[in-house]
Amino acid sequence: MDEYNELPQTEEESEEEQPRRPGAELYDWLQMFLGCVVAAVVLFNCVARLTRVDGGSMDTTLQHGEIMLIWSLGYTPKQGDIVVLNKTSVLLPDWNEPRAIVKRVIATGGQTVDVDYSTGTVYVDGQALDEPYLHEEMRRPGAPSMQETHWEVPEGSIFVMGDNRNYSTDSRDSLLGTIDTDYILGRAVLALWPLERFGTV
Repeated sequence: MDEYNELPQTEEESEEEQPRRPGAELYDWLQMFLGCVVAAVVLFNCVARLTRVDGGSMDTTLQHGEIMLIWSLGYTPKQGDIVVLNKTSVLLPDWNEPRAIVKRVIATGGQTVDVDYSTGTVYVDGQALDEPYLHEEMRRPGAPSMQETHWEVPEGSIFVMGDNRNYSTDSRDSLLGTIDTDYILGRAVLALWPLERFGTV
């Protein structure tokens, strides 16, 4: 009669039979949760972030209170982009505190900007811009700080304007002026809320 030989247990089988230490499952969940938190912090500080539109200077392209996703990683500003600027060093007369602002890039470093209020036309390097996003003709502003009509944009800076030109404090205002690119938080890429406004910017 053959003698029965019991096969030795494998390492995996031995581990399966051993009861898990108390709290091991909680530890695994905590590790996963902390990993998600770290990933979210990196994502929303270095790659992309959420921003709320404050004010009506971008009507009707973007509306007050609208929530957008902005992209930061590796972003280089280009003419026509909508950007969020952290211009916290400026406190304009109608602001209670410094704030991030949303504007459209009109020109970048090395370019010139001219505004002809008689025709409501903006020229960059002598070429008239086609601006279908404007919903009314641009008028000459009355503020003393917004009477300039010619600008030369320094290298490393951008010239920005709101789409709602007649109700926008932007680079035309000497109190704000051209914006150093270090103040750019990112480019608006997606409108998230309210849902009826959902879509690319």
